Amino acid sequence: MTAEPLARVVVAGSSGLIGRALVDALRADGTAVTRLVRRAPTAPDEVRWLDAPSLDPAVLDGADAVVNLCGASVGRLPWTAGYRRELVASRLTPTRVLARAVSHLDRPPLLVSASASGYYGSAPGRPLDEGSAPGDGFLARLCVDWEEAAREAGDRVALLRTAPLVHPAALLKPLVPLARAGLAGPLGSGRQIWAWISLEDEVRAIRHVLAHRLTGPVNLAGPSAASASELVGALARRLGRPFLVPAPAWALRTLLGRDFAEAMLLADADVAPSALRASGFSFVQDTVEAAIAAAVPAR
Repeated sequence: MTAEPLARVVVAGSSGLIGRALVDALRADGTAVTRLVRRAPTAPDEVRWLDAPSLDPAVLDGADAVVNLCGASVGRLPWTAGYRRELVASRLTPTRVLARAVSHLDRPPLLVSASASGYYGSAPGRPLDEGSAPGDGFLARLCVDWEEAAREAGDRVALLRTAPLVHPAALLKPLVPLARAGLAGPLGSGRQIWAWISLEDEVRAIRHVLAHRLTGPVNLAGPSAASASELVGALARRLGRPFLVPAPAWALRTLLGRDFAEAMLLADADVAPSALRASGFSFVQDTVEAAIAAAVPAR
């Protein structure tokens, strides 16, 4: 599959971890980037949006692609009723605004819209590819609605079902302090399979989707399966700390809330990056140990 050059890309959600890295990488590629921001613009490449329930399609006109990375962090606790509403609104509202603006253009750009591997819920013992059915639970239902909102743009839509990022500001944020304190150990049974991806490969994969004009769901997940214990154990080894202290499932549900614990820590989802592989993508960090080594300095 041949890559095509990108002259201009519009990015919403450029202030987040992935967005900042993606903008830098696109600019290094020679691509002009327009950033949609929610404050008064402070640079020529910024355009303010979401002051109204619509976006002037002219802002997107002439772009090769629009990348939507908007959404409040699912890693923030607790998932109160109010924060659940924020998780939903911060995804569905901007996605619908972008999708409707794209749909009104005579030559619509590719819409590359964030989703999450949480779409699949928990499916122990079953490999999951882009054709697998959605799971149950709050996060899975949110992903289904999120993707439906993006599809309002038409046929040229890619849905990024991103796995948790192996990064100190993402998946590893609560785990690094525990490991450094010598409190790392199995979470629940520890045998549940966790989807994961490094930040470097996340950004490379998004650029690959853009360059190859991929459409439909695309799993952005590492190519080798890892259990929760394998990931947390690799982190403990990287930091030179023990892997001994278990956290029973009941304790995680009690301390963190059932929905958060079930969706983020106890779910078993062996997510395969089938669409990426089929389109010729190769990973830099192809094991969870390599991803941790790239993200966390050795002790």
